[in-house]
Amino acid sequence: MAKAAVMTGIDQPLEIRDDIEVEAPRAGELKVRMAASGVCHSDLSMQNGTMMAATPIVLGHEGAGIVEEVGEGVTSIKPGDKVIISWVPQCGECFFCQREQGYLCEQANAALATGGLLDGTTRMTSQGAPLFQMAASGTFSEVTIIPAIGAVKIPGDIDMRVAALIGCGVLTGTGAAMNTANIKKGDVVAVVGCGGVGLNVIQGARIKGAGEIIAVDMNETKLQMAKEFGATATVNASQSDPVSQVMEMTGQRGADVAFEVIGLQQTIDQTITMVRRGGQAILVGVPKMDAMVNVPAFFGVVLAEKTIKGCWYGSSNVQKDVPKLIELYKSGQLKLDELISRTITVEQVNEAFDAMKTGEVARSVIEYSV
Repeated sequence: MAKAAVMTGIDQPLEIRDDIEVEAPRAGELKVRMAASGVCHSDLSMQNGTMMAATPIVLGHEGAGIVEEVGEGVTSIKPGDKVIISWVPQCGECFFCQREQGYLCEQANAALATGGLLDGTTRMTSQGAPLFQMAASGTFSEVTIIPAIGAVKIPGDIDMRVAALIGCGVLTGTGAAMNTANIKKGDVVAVVGCGGVGLNVIQGARIKGAGEIIAVDMNETKLQMAKEFGATATVNASQSDPVSQVMEMTGQRGADVAFEVIGLQQTIDQTITMVRRGGQAILVGVPKMDAMVNVPAFFGVVLAEKTIKGCWYGSSNVQKDVPKLIELYKSGQLKLDELISRTITVEQVNEAFDAMKTGEVARSVIEYSV
């Protein structure tokens, strides 16, 4: 039996259950004993209904653990290996993977849609009923089953709490700046939303050589954290219009690249507006399903020649990007320890959700006994 945090309904506190039965891995799968899991805003988005989910479901998708058992046909990973879980499994063979767009992998999309693993079925049960898994991951469980293509083997000497964060927030944020956008040395970059992912966008922009990085948020604590990660200026959107402030800071030209990392209609509109002619607006935050991109086609796009681009999972190739990020961390260029605001147990996950809503943390990290 394993213990897990289970979502049973929208806006309901997660239930902590200790009766989770976990099957043996099937062909192409791994059983992983979790060491750590970040509590990400996407978990909250599923719990509050912004993202749809079948219930009951084990949330959590940002994690690292130790492989306990491998299914038939798995040869690249063995029991005892430490792995980061990628919530976008990348098969390497489908249409998108063959075009170096593994973050759009067709197999991963199938798992996201069903709440199961790659074949659409589940491996966990509780109270006599099947349990779904968020993004073929379910990292809010002491033990989980994942696709082998959703695991990235990592060195044995890395702190597993740090490794867990790479699996989503770090890959998404740094990837948005280093993969999705085309940041040139000296560019002015604006980042709207300075939570866990936004902080990683900031440090990704810093690593890419941005000249100025303007952090925009309504929470002063987040803005102060943004400075630690590389922001050169801040705008408190609760005190003044952020678009006007960014325009004033850039001689009324606008930012070369602006990132939206919240997912609100208002901030999406603001981000597109604060980009200069010929600049790039990168949409990273997860919006509600009815949110729209509202831009005048001629004056806002054609004449201004702006690029408006979506970003999914930091446009990451996980097998290549994870090792790069670990090297950047080891060399001191990538701040990861500083992202961990608090370490908690799985029983405290609802408290972590509350802390995320107030903006007082970059990341809460669940630490398991392994």
